[in-house]
Amino acid sequence: MKKTFQATLLAASLSLMAAQANAELTIGVVLSLTGPASGLGIPVNSGFALWPDNIAGEKVKFVTLDDGSDPAKAQKNAQRLISEDKVDLIIGSSTTTPAIAMGEVAAEGKTVQLAASPADFPEGKGTWTFRLPQSTGVMAGGVIDHMKRTGVKSFAFIGYNDAYGESWLKELTKLAEKEGIKITDVERYARADTSVTAQALKAIASKPDAILIVASGSGAAMPHTTVVERGFKGKIYQTHSAASRDLIRLGGKAVEGSFVVSGLAVLPEELPEGHPSKKLAVDFVNAYEKKYGPGTRNQFAAHAYDAYLILNQVVPTALKKGKPGTPEFRSALKDALETHGSIPVTQGVITYTKDDHYGFDHKAQMMLTIKDGAFAAAK
Repeated sequence: MKKTFQATLLAASLSLMAAQANAELTIGVVLSLTGPASGLGIPVNSGFALWPDNIAGEKVKFVTLDDGSDPAKAQKNAQRLISEDKVDLIIGSSTTTPAIAMGEVAAEGKTVQLAASPADFPEGKGTWTFRLPQSTGVMAGGVIDHMKRTGVKSFAFIGYNDAYGESWLKELTKLAEKEGIKITDVERYARADTSVTAQALKAIASKPDAILIVASGSGAAMPHTTVVERGFKGKIYQTHSAASRDLIRLGGKAVEGSFVVSGLAVLPEELPEGHPSKKLAVDFVNAYEKKYGPGTRNQFAAHAYDAYLILNQVVPTALKKGKPGTPEFRSALKDALETHGSIPVTQGVITYTKDDHYGFDHKAQMMLTIKDGAFAAAK
């Protein structure tokens, strides 16, 4: 009788453990919802509203934390999500430096991180981090190609003095040198700075054909308007982190005629029929603008939706080797991401491999211009 009772109790315990392991897919989200980089985190967060409530039959549970645009806080958040909340994966951060800090924790905790920013790591680091945005090299290539086509022979650089700014400067220097385009001046500033007048004056004094501003969200408008107010008449370029209505709303007439390299989801109507991302991106834009209003589409919310499109493909494969809530599932998810093959998303076709955790090629970008207060395809 005692043995029968113990066997029954053991069976019940195992059944309960299995039910708990299979109860839901828990996703930790860390974004810059406050602080200087909130212009990125808030729209990324809005993209999760378009997710269904389950993936491959597994109910989705979000645990969302704010990193305040602070790498140290992002790191602590990631540690909490892995050790206390037992998440199956992490999405974030929306800002490069916090995302890098999270990547170290993700690797230690053997938990997949889908970074919502182009976080670069030293060789051998960030092995559990997969990026949702295009690499800086892909986007910088789009800028240099447009400069070459339109006769730009030189440009000045005004950008953040952090990992995002440095990654752009590194790629631009390499690509510009290859194409014979001169960088006349390099100016840096902090995300929290409220003025870049000195940097703008130095950049203009170097007499470039164009100025490239490496900034993000609403913060991209301030340096742009400054160089225009100081009399610069050449071309002005912005990076994909500025591809939102914030630039147009805050920049006003000063940003008219400027160029913004972007992912495909900002203007998918311009994609050719039959493009693997067109329907996905148009459907996303329509659903997003129905919920948030006309003209609200942006690159950042699309990253959040792309995370769903990716997981919808790879989670079924991972479930064959483990249940959510287990180390086996987390490991299987990483393997599935690296071996699944090409996945069409709103921003292009992404193909992760063991050696490439960015996955996008040069086709995952388009050059936009600002015309009459709206984005349009650039010539």
